[in-house]
Amino acid sequence: MSAPPKSPGAPITDRRQLIEFHEKGNKPPEAWRVGTEHEKFVFRRGDLRRAPYEGRDGIGALLHGMLRFGWDPVYEGDNVIALENDARCSITLEPGGQFELSGAPLETVHQTCAEVHEHLRQVREVCDELGLGMLGLGFDPTSRREDVGWMPKGRYRIMRDYMPKKGSMGLDMMLRTCTVQANLDYRSEADMVKKFRVGLALQPVAVALFANSPFTEGKPNGFQSYRSHVWTDTDPDRCGTLPFVFEEGFGFERYVDYMLDVPMYFVYRDGKYIDASGQSFRDFLAGKLPALPGEIPTLTDWSDHVTTVFPEVRLKSYLEMRGADGGPWRRLCALPALWVGLLYDDAALDAAYDLVAGWTAVERDAMRAEVPKLGLDARIRSRTLRDVALEVLDFAREGLHRRARRDECGEDETHYLDALFSIAGSGRSPAAEMLEDYDKRWRGDIKRVYEEYAY
Repeated sequence: MSAPPKSPGAPITDRRQLIEFHEKGNKPPEAWRVGTEHEKFVFRRGDLRRAPYEGRDGIGALLHGMLRFGWDPVYEGDNVIALENDARCSITLEPGGQFELSGAPLETVHQTCAEVHEHLRQVREVCDELGLGMLGLGFDPTSRREDVGWMPKGRYRIMRDYMPKKGSMGLDMMLRTCTVQANLDYRSEADMVKKFRVGLALQPVAVALFANSPFTEGKPNGFQSYRSHVWTDTDPDRCGTLPFVFEEGFGFERYVDYMLDVPMYFVYRDGKYIDASGQSFRDFLAGKLPALPGEIPTLTDWSDHVTTVFPEVRLKSYLEMRGADGGPWRRLCALPALWVGLLYDDAALDAAYDLVAGWTAVERDAMRAEVPKLGLDARIRSRTLRDVALEVLDFAREGLHRRARRDECGEDETHYLDALFSIAGSGRSPAAEMLEDYDKRWRGDIKRVYEEYAY
């Protein structure tokens, strides 16, 4: 999640400014980029427990150790809570210390993969010195909520207190989940709408292909993506499948209306997060926010607010694809490859749009409800999600082939999809393979996951 803002931004005196905030993302195709974000669980190798912030082998020490690679520290109070550099990358902390790289907007998947590789090289060097490891799964396989320490960030204190009022799994989302996501551009409002609809409709495909969270507190939990299940009971005000995105007339203005109706969490002022949980941004615009009576918001307040919704596709000045579980290194590059192939080639985007255009809200919701448990065996109409995934992967491969972005060896970006073709071809999710290992090779010893899925 985001670090504290550096400047307040311009005051919002006209609702049109909110629409323009999203319109400024319009870019010609030659300016399109892809950004990849991924989270990892940090654990102590000695006892396999999650690392707290404090201590010689804590998250704070890890952040300080990373400074040797040219990162600049970001403070909240006396604590380093993020890192940033001139390449437009940042390292941030999720509430339970999940270590997140927010990658730079890059031209190719090759560059994204190189960025991920360099990040993990740096992380391994510092972790080796501190006796720490990092785990690539979608849900913490062993820790209870009470085992996980909270990071010293003001926004998380407010969210921690508010989450249990809205759903039973909000704290699990904050403390025990990890994701990989891809961020992509659009050329116009119409292009944004088309990509948003394709992205939302096909997120269950990403959930199934990346399903990687079958354990809770040391035992199988009955799900292939327990992380995806967690989102179904986190907060109905700010999660879900957003059926209005598929309605006639959807665009930037309609998304602004949605955001204005999402209850607030906080306002950042003078280095502190002020609790505004449950209050209305519409009231804020009118100078009637109870937390800050008489004040009107700034564009930075709006930028903060749009980060506090959690649908599986989220609009900022770009689109975030948010459905996938975190996973091992070889699959981190596959997610941006999937979405770049589908959304950055007109023929692939048209084919994907035609595929999902006839699906109803009821069908999309049913598929979303089934996929955390059933994975590739979930169904849409007469087809399994495995069948849909194979078709979608073909679209993406052809899109990447037509892009023809080659690395120094002359290879295009299509090979980053190989891991996903293998999963869809076999019909076995990463979670299914992990469960088989748990039953057979590991003989019920969940500690083996820390050996085989650590970075």
